[in-house]
Amino acid sequence: MKDFKTTYFFLRLPIAISLLGHGLVRIPKLEMFGNWMVTSMEKSAIPSFMIVPFSYILPIVEFLIGLSLLIGFQTKYTIYSGLVLMSLLILGSASIENWSAIEAQLLHSAYLGGLLWFYEKYKPLSNH
Repeated sequence: MKDFKTTYFFLRLPIAISLLGHGLVRIPKLEMFGNWMVTSMEKSAIPSFMIVPFSYILPIVEFLIGLSLLIGFQTKYTIYSGLVLMSLLILGSASIENWSAIEAQLLHSAYLGGLLWFYEKYKPLSNH
C-alpha cells in the first residue's frame, strides 16, 4: 500500500503543479485575466454574461483542483472535477476555433484520465 501512495503522489505531481500554477499566476491579476478572456472570447457564441463570472472563477477552481491533487484530497472526485473543467475549457476553445489550446486541454484531460485509470486499477483495498 505504501508503494501505491508514493507512486500515485509522483504521478499526480505534474498535473497538480500545472493546475496549481495556472491558478496561482492568475489569482493576483483576476481583473486583467477576466478582461483578456472576455476579449479573446468576443467571437464566441457564448454570451459575455457567462464568460465574465467564469473568468473570475476559473483561476480559483484551477488552484483548488491543483492543490487537492497535490495533497491527495478526494482524489477521484478531484480528477472528475478536473475532467469537467477541461471539458468546459475545450468547449470555450472550440467556440473560438482555438485548436492549439484544445491540444493542451486534451493533453491535460488524457493525463487526468490516466490518473483515474491508475487509481481505479491499483488503489489499495482499504480505500474501496
